[in-house]
Amino acid sequence: MASIFRLTHPFTRGSTLACLGVLVAHCGPSQEAFDAETNRANRLESELQSAKQQQAELDARHTALLSTNDELASRLEALGQNVEALKGDRAELADRLEETKRALEALREREQQAQARLATFKNLLRRFQSMIESGKLRVRIVRNRMVVELPEGILFASGDATLKRTGHDTLTEVAKVLASLDGRNFQVAGHTDNLPIRTARFPSNWDLSTSRAVNVTHFLIAQGVAPNRISAAGYADTEPVASNDTAEGRQQNRRIEIVLLPNLDELPDLSSLETDT
Repeated sequence: MASIFRLTHPFTRGSTLACLGVLVAHCGPSQEAFDAETNRANRLESELQSAKQQQAELDARHTALLSTNDELASRLEALGQNVEALKGDRAELADRLEETKRALEALREREQQAQARLATFKNLLRRFQSMIESGKLRVRIVRNRMVVELPEGILFASGDATLKRTGHDTLTEVAKVLASLDGRNFQVAGHTDNLPIRTARFPSNWDLSTSRAVNVTHFLIAQGVAPNRISAAGYADTEPVASNDTAEGRQQNRRIEIVLLPNLDELPDLSSLETDT
């Protein structure tokens, strides 16, 4: 279970932030990463087009049912026999018509929600393009949620939770984008590799990951992100994105994730954009 802190007051820079080194860890081929995320967005756009086609088919079905309903109404007026049977047919048709209308309304609502999420995802890619290309961060879909991922080397020295100067610069850019996303809540999640840490300040990886998440959250609040829209959580080594058996894999696992939390009324399916880990 994650260690979670809700911050409800702005960050005060009362303590001196140590700048330990300027080593920048890259997340892989930056342009390829950006192109991959763009391709995933395009695939979702293709799915939206398919949903529009389904909507058109439901519209056609709806129109056909209306026509049949009118035809039955005319037959009821013209015929003097089998009236009860025709009334039963008309009642059944009315039920089918109402069911089709509900399905059509639900499809339209899901399409609007998916379009809004797609627009947000593409906007993040566009706003973060230069930072993605320089290897400072990447934007992914993880468990149906949009995630901004920053590597440890950008933000912290090994085994430390004090933001480096490069971390200040990067998070200042990130904060501008997050603050501009109206009505969106975020969670800052700290992650470590599986190598244990046991120091007076950080008795475990839980303490280190949580402290890093809290410090990033404080900084984002100081840069204009509303305190009531952001929280912090530490996950230690419980959610790796790569194998801890190699140095490269452990480096990928040491990261900060800024998760864009979905609103309660958002129920789109973004599973097609998920990246296998």
